[in-house]
Amino acid sequence: MNTGYSIKVAARRSGLSPHLIRAWENRYNAVTPRRTDTNRRLYSDGDIERLALLRQLTDAGHAISHIAERPNAELMDLLETDARYGANQSTSPQVVEPQPHLRRDHLQQSLQAISRMDEHDLERVIQNSLVELGQIGALERVLLPLMQAIGERWRTGELRTAHEHLASAVVRGILDAMRSSYAVDDHAPALIITTPSGQLHEFGALMVAAAAAADGWRVIYLGPSLPAEEIALAARTANARAIALSIVYPSDDPKVNDELLRLKKSVNGTSILVGGRGVHGYLRTLHAINATTVSDLDQLKRELDKLREQVNE
Repeated sequence: MNTGYSIKVAARRSGLSPHLIRAWENRYNAVTPRRTDTNRRLYSDGDIERLALLRQLTDAGHAISHIAERPNAELMDLLETDARYGANQSTSPQVVEPQPHLRRDHLQQSLQAISRMDEHDLERVIQNSLVELGQIGALERVLLPLMQAIGERWRTGELRTAHEHLASAVVRGILDAMRSSYAVDDHAPALIITTPSGQLHEFGALMVAAAAAADGWRVIYLGPSLPAEEIALAARTANARAIALSIVYPSDDPKVNDELLRLKKSVNGTSILVGGRGVHGYLRTLHAINATTVSDLDQLKRELDKLREQVNE
């Protein structure tokens, strides 16, 4: 008879990182695992089921502080309501954007920390957003708009290159930690993530890597600006089910069109997902190679779920 699971097992089964599980326990009493004589946490099947419910709800936009202490029956009712009406839609009488000021506060506090060149405070604010909004919620509602705001302020001169580099280093470290915190099954489908040659902005790709790892994919992140032949080699070597590309800037580089066409010829049969602010400049080529364009992390999850179902057929 199983007396409990380690936090690594609980993380893998619930789709949360060990850090987030501990934070939800300590701050919000989300679950109360049994402790061994050496104070090691042991999670029951019920604990893991509850953590998985909380993850689904925070991914849908609910603040953990609003739902952490609700009984499982209420959490399941809330999930059913979200599924019936669509999370955070005005047609639902129960689902309302939770504490919208949190998103603004996290974003504003992050920008203030960057202006002060305070990397420790920036990391603290982002980590708090991960705990409060959940990983997908923080990615979409804090980190993505933060990097967009930094880019705009850098272009207008409000932030200097040093500010941008400091923020990039902190965000990259957090995203890398998120991606590596998941113990993924060796038999999970592989996903290659990179940017085409000439595309140097990698934060969209890093966010995709973190989100895909949280969803149970075996993520192979190759960094930015990789030639089509190298991407194809990685995909064949890893027997990847799909390739995810981020295209941000520039959005009018004819070399990117050539790279996409060469990639398709080299990996015919491997699905290609493409997202990012620069996608609109390459839609004709993306259509020609039958790539799937992805507008946000919610759509990414849906597309990855479809690919996973194909793998399991």
